[in-house]
This record gives sequence, structure tokens and C-alpha cells, in this order.
Amino acid sequence: MLPHPSTTDAGLTVVGIPGNRRVTLFQDAVRAAGLPPAREVSWLDVLGGRAELRAGETVRIDSPGEDPEVEKLLRGADDLTRVEGTGLWYERFTSAVRGLGQAASAVGADLLDAPDELAVLFDKRLCHGVLDAAGVRVPASPTSGAGSPAVSGWDDVRALMAGAGLSRAFVKIAHGSSASGVLAVETAGPGRVRATTSVERDGQGRLFNSLRVRRYTTEREVAAIVDTLAPDGLHIEQWIPKSTWEGRSADLRVVVVAGRATHVVVRTSGSPMTNLHLGGTRADLDAVRAAIRAAGGSWATALAICEKAAACFPGTHCVGVDLLPASNWRRFTVCEVNAFGDLLPGLTGLPGGDAEGLDTYAAQLAAPPRRATRATAVASPCGHLA
Repeated sequence: MLPHPSTTDAGLTVVGIPGNRRVTLFQDAVRAAGLPPAREVSWLDVLGGRAELRAGETVRIDSPGEDPEVEKLLRGADDLTRVEGTGLWYERFTSAVRGLGQAASAVGADLLDAPDELAVLFDKRLCHGVLDAAGVRVPASPTSGAGSPAVSGWDDVRALMAGAGLSRAFVKIAHGSSASGVLAVETAGPGRVRATTSVERDGQGRLFNSLRVRRYTTEREVAAIVDTLAPDGLHIEQWIPKSTWEGRSADLRVVVVAGRATHVVVRTSGSPMTNLHLGGTRADLDAVRAAIRAAGGSWATALAICEKAAACFPGTHCVGVDLLPASNWRRFTVCEVNAFGDLLPGLTGLPGGDAEGLDTYAAQLAAPPRRATRATAVASPCGHLA
């Protein structure tokens, strides 16, 4: 498990938003494990240059989200529902975590999240390229990797989709999360375009995240949204039809801790986006596992694919892998790997596994960090499936 505070100079520290549900759930797990509360370092102090790390402490970096003051410092806007500004957010976030990495090295603290890996995980183009190069099955993409072409607007999206032979694709802001700025785009010849998205555009052309998924049915509307998003960076990937569960699209969020798949939630939706905050619902995992076996698929292979994806980021203690089941539950593709993908309240570990009965935070406390392979850059190969 993570070092007990009595064996280190300063114990556990969490960088996050004090009082936020993520920090609260982590502190609950710390107390349940019989450990003293983790020291809390606020993102406001990190971004204001006031944060200090201590010798010997083990530092967990958590999400800077859900706080208007932090959002304003990172993105230049205090409206949490606005979509634009993620390019600036990424620049300031990665600068801040690299500063944390330098501070940790200077005092001898141990980060559970490698800064250079976070920089890759928060750029969908870079993450897709790393996974693809390692042989992890991902959707086809014309914007994969560091050398991918720039996307300046809708005309580029149209051309790149056509060049890749994609009539249906997901267009995503490169540094987005929680389906922010995601459009499921379908084309059928000149002028025949529609997009499904949670993005709402007001009369001034500003974009907002909405809890209601909507459909835009004209190329003019879709182009206006894409052109507004493009300055922050765009990623395009093949829209792979998902398997269905009870008539709804389904995918899996798989939490991988210290290289092992520990928790799985099945998400279903009537729209292409299965995020729970957009109306997605959880399905019965045991029933889905039975359906995979009945279809001739392999549950062990599904988990192994997620572990292979997580192995591309050996310096990050915990990631959430979004896994797309296709071909009637017989084939699996990694859609994304999320640095802060562990917020799944009430979900306990897989039966028979090391995390059985533990929530995602308790599982992280119980699992030893992969110190032998810790790195500040993505430089090691991923594991390979047999």
C-alpha cells in the first residue's frame, strides 16, 4: 500500500480543491484505512505560487475542476459552463504540474502523477498517438500524435474526415473532459451534415456546456461551433458504433490502479455520449459480463486491453480507461485514458480482485505505486497482449 505516514517525513498530501467531493472522498478513504488525514494543498495556492511540498511526503495530484476561482486562473473565465479557453487551461495546468514536479524533486517528495504524463493524458492527440504506437487498439484518427495536422476550422475537419474515409466521426477539443465540446458528426455528401452534442451556442456565438444533448442539423450550425472551438485545438477520431444494452449505446469506464484493472462501470445512453451527467445510466456489470461470454467475447481480454493502455503511463498511479465494446460485445477499443477518471462514488472493486469491497480511493491507498517504472516522461513501451 502507499507508505504509512509513520514511515515517511511528512505522510500523505493531496493537491486539490479543499472541500470538493474528490478531496472529501479521498480523505474518507484515508481515515477508513486508519491513517492520519492527508495534508491538503489547494490549487489556488499552487497557481498563486504559494504551495510548498515537504521532504518525504507522498503527493497525489487531483483535479483542479469545479472551482470558479481556479477556473478563472487557468482558463481566464469564471463561468464553469463555458466551453472555450481549454488551450489556455492546458498551458497553465501543465506548467503548474511541472512546477510541482520540480518542487518534489527539490525536496525529495514523491509524486503519484508524473507531470509529463499528465501533459500527454490531457492532450487527446498526444494520448491517441502514444496508445496507437504501443499497439493499443484505438479508433482511426487523422489527428493522432505530435506531428498531426493543425485543424483551423470546419473546412479542415471536412477535408481530414474525407481523407481518412470517415463519414461519421467524433470531433473533440484536444484538452477537454467530461464530453465538453464533443460533437458526434455525420456527413452524407455536400451540405448534408448533422452533429449530436451537449454544446449550446447562444445568440452571440458563445459556447456553453449543457446537461441536455441536442442535435444540429445544418452544416452552417455545425461549422459555426467547430470554427469557434478550433483555436483551442481539435482531435478527430472514427465514430465506432458501440454495442447496445437494452436498446441503448453502452461503453465501459475501467479504473486501473498500479497497473491492475480494479473497478468497472457500464454506462448506457440513448445518445452517442454515455457520460452519466448527460443522462447516462449504469447497467448491471454481471449481466454485461455474461453477455460478453455468450457473444464469444472475453472479459479477461477487455481488462487486459485497459491494463495495456494504462501501462503506457507508468508514472501515473491511477487512470480511468474508456473502453468501447463493438461487434456485439466481441471486440474492444480504447477511446480515451483519463488522468482523473476515478470519481465513481459508491462503486466497489471487482469481485475476486485485490480491490474487492474497496472504492476507487481506498484501492489507490491499498496498492503499491509502481516506483520501479516511475518516470517523468512517457518513454517506456506498453505491455503486449498474448
